Amino acid sequence: MDFTYRPVDTNTWEDLERFFEAKGGPHFCWCMVWRPMAPELSRSKKADKKAALKSSVNCGEPVGILAYSDSEPVAWCSIAPRSSYRDLSGDPSLDGVWSLVCFFIKRAYRGRGLTAKLIAAAVNYARENGARYVEAYPVTPDSPSYRFMGYTRTFQRLGFELRGKAGLRRNVMTLKL
Repeated sequence: MDFTYRPVDTNTWEDLERFFEAKGGPHFCWCMVWRPMAPELSRSKKADKKAALKSSVNCGEPVGILAYSDSEPVAWCSIAPRSSYRDLSGDPSLDGVWSLVCFFIKRAYRGRGLTAKLIAAAVNYARENGARYVEAYPVTPDSPSYRFMGYTRTFQRLGFELRGKAGLRRNVMTLKL
């Protein structure tokens, strides 16, 4: 199956909104788990998380990419400069790092290798925007949490190298561009 990929910006915001708010979509988090929020906004309120992400998009900040099947958004990958996230416990010795922190794929499209395709598209997007490294924080398949960050074996197959641990479950993996 062929997919196309587009960065989320003011032109594609409505696609992201439709994708996140669809039945089964990630509307509970609005991909704000690792992103900073203004102090007057609440992490427990969906509307505040959505507003925070939209504010980033309106300011022209990279936030991620969508995968499309025809004109329908079917998957999301959060990829942006590491400096736009809260502390991910990555490798502080690297400069020019973009962090790839999560995925969400519509149920009907899971199990088709789309995660690897999203990673490749995200890496290209980061490279096109001047990144020198892409850093990811995946877990092993038996992890009871953080599965939305991907699995180490997928990143290994795509050339990412293990750099260390970030907490108890997440692994820090990098790809030099």
